[in-house]
Amino acid sequence: MKKGTARTLRAFVIELAIYAVLVITYFFLVLNLLGQWLYELEIHRRYTYAALAILLIIGQAVLLESLTTFLIRLIRGRSE
Repeated sequence: MKKGTARTLRAFVIELAIYAVLVITYFFLVLNLLGQWLYELEIHRRYTYAALAILLIIGQAVLLESLTTFLIRLIRGRSE
């Protein structure tokens, strides 16, 4: 395997592992902190729940991508 390809694959695997840990942590954090409230919102105010769910999905994407990018830059800075 070429050195550049191996390096890219290694960076991808590291990023994937970091992102997986962050997504799982985020899921359980939201589930524990907002689970009951989101359930009540779903039952009583369905449209508000739908809008909030979309905002949570967008927020998750932005937050986790930013955090993953920061961690990858931090790791690359130490290894190079």
